[in-house]
Amino acid sequence: MAPPTVRRAPYKDFLQPAFHRRFSSTATVILAIAYLESVLLAKWNSYLWTWFPIGPAGIRTFFIFLCGLFVLILRIAQYHVGIRISNSGLETVQQHALKLQTLEAVVSYVLSSWLFSQTYLGAVPSSANLDWITYFNGDRPRLNEKPIFFTVHFIILGIYQAVSHIYYDQDRLTLGVAKPRKEGKAGAVDTGSQLKKFGEQLPAIFRDSLSISLVTVVLSAVIYPIFLRSMVWGLALSMFRPFYSITHVNLVPPTLPFTFWLLLRCISSTFMLSFIWLSGNTAFSILLTRDPIKNTKPLTSDSKDPNGSLLNGLKSKKLPVKCFAMWELGLIACDFDVRRKAIYEDIDRKDGPVWAQVFRVCLEVIKEMETNIDNYGKVPTPAPATEANSSADGRFSEEVQRGIQAPKNESIEIKSSKNAFRAEVEKYVDKLARDPSRASRLDDVGKAAGEAKQKLLEMRNQLAVSDDPQYPFQQYIRNILSSPVGWPLRQDYSRRLTAAVFGAPYGEPSLFVNATVALSQLAVRSLQEDKYGNVQRDVATIIRSLTSVTQKLDTFKNSLPFHWTDVQKHRSCPEVEIVLEALRDGLSELVLNFEPYRRDLRLSLTDMRLAREAIGVAETAVEPTPQAKRAAKPPAPEMQELR
Repeated sequence: MAPPTVRRAPYKDFLQPAFHRRFSSTATVILAIAYLESVLLAKWNSYLWTWFPIGPAGIRTFFIFLCGLFVLILRIAQYHVGIRISNSGLETVQQHALKLQTLEAVVSYVLSSWLFSQTYLGAVPSSANLDWITYFNGDRPRLNEKPIFFTVHFIILGIYQAVSHIYYDQDRLTLGVAKPRKEGKAGAVDTGSQLKKFGEQLPAIFRDSLSISLVTVVLSAVIYPIFLRSMVWGLALSMFRPFYSITHVNLVPPTLPFTFWLLLRCISSTFMLSFIWLSGNTAFSILLTRDPIKNTKPLTSDSKDPNGSLLNGLKSKKLPVKCFAMWELGLIACDFDVRRKAIYEDIDRKDGPVWAQVFRVCLEVIKEMETNIDNYGKVPTPAPATEANSSADGRFSEEVQRGIQAPKNESIEIKSSKNAFRAEVEKYVDKLARDPSRASRLDDVGKAAGEAKQKLLEMRNQLAVSDDPQYPFQQYIRNILSSPVGWPLRQDYSRRLTAAVFGAPYGEPSLFVNATVALSQLAVRSLQEDKYGNVQRDVATIIRSLTSVTQKLDTFKNSLPFHWTDVQKHRSCPEVEIVLEALRDGLSELVLNFEPYRRDLRLSLTDMRLAREAIGVAETAVEPTPQAKRAAKPPAPEMQELR
């Protein structure tokens, strides 16, 4: 009887529970902040009910927690890994302005801010004069404009924060990279250290919350009286008239609702809500990007088939799953010898040994950068034609070729067709093909197109000239590009380089770094742990591939020209430099450990020389000193120890 097959659990079955645990930790942080703010909003007329959770404090905590939960759900729905690839800020706006995700961000932040404003209005005492309806000496009820301005201010705050959320791409998760662990240093990162990291970000959260408060209050004080006051006042009257005997006159009050205490309350309440938003976003970004480690073991260690689940993640089409799986593979290659040996020894699989599959996946990821560089600037190839279209095009081209080869003075016989209409169409097409004036018309069109192209090239060259007094318009354009107004139009060197190297729509540098670390460390550790010797067959391919990619990436990075809109001209790109450094480190490890076995691995001297050049180590043929020669000589026979 054949042994029962073990079900290979998908990698997402281990990643999603880890996300749920980290989401719960983030929600706990938001709940704690909501409770503290609820206590601050208490009226302090009772020692017990001011802080007791089952009571007014608990109700306020629930609604304030919902304000943070709106943003937390938004982060879960829209999280992604990788840099948004675009050549300029304007291109980024074109890509994301009309997307559904942008609308979801605006709705989430506006609902959150509106709910917080109503919670705050319900918590403040009557002495704050923020009731919707006021009475003066028994007079008929009047609509109070102060809570109207307060609510509109929070709606403006929600729109402002949603735009900031999209602009700074706060949905991105910045993943870590695997590094060889130093002796005596722990490799796993626990929740306590992550919370400590969150605590280190609190001063920045305080500062940003205060700046958001000041900016949005000033913005609301300008926008409300100029654009929104009359419209919002009429809308509020129509909402309250069915419930209160309010005057039917829709005239706005003669004085603005701004007072010092109202603006101060706007600043303080905006600070409280901004603090919840920023704390939730920061905690989410920190906790969800923890190492793929569970109980000091790799995430897939609980699987019945750990290597199979890891391979499932490495081959996933979803970028987040693939990035986390590659991160786990890098950690295994650096820190977990048991899992490393399992990769070397797992050879009986349907798709080949585990090492062979890992080797192929990592090499494809690394060579993807080389492919992106080769395809940069090229027109994308059209989709392949269907079989029917290709056969029809073939018949058409053959008939056209026969028509071109036929003498001009001889008539071309057209076989009689059952369809007379088809015969007439073929005659008309043949007449157009033989029209002598057609060539001249095409020549005129081509000439006009060439002149227009030349004019455009001249205009671009005028703008690209650095400092030529003959072109004052060029200097005017450069002044605009240097200002904040021209930022969306600038195509910076860093943006263009990341677009060329990583590809669209998102490029995650950690994926390429972890693939390089995993491949190089697995190859180096195989010298001691690979008892079957499967890895040594691929070491030469790894060294040649890393050498080729490193040289091409370094050459492309140094030779990519500046765009004429790039007025800063800074040839720096941290994301690409991190990948390039990882390639050189991995290649240097391979060269250092496998150079003694160069001949057995069929690596030529040229291969080693190119690898050293890619690393940046120049080979110098320096004559050794006499002292070095004497030190290099073996000891005399009488001094050698005999065993």
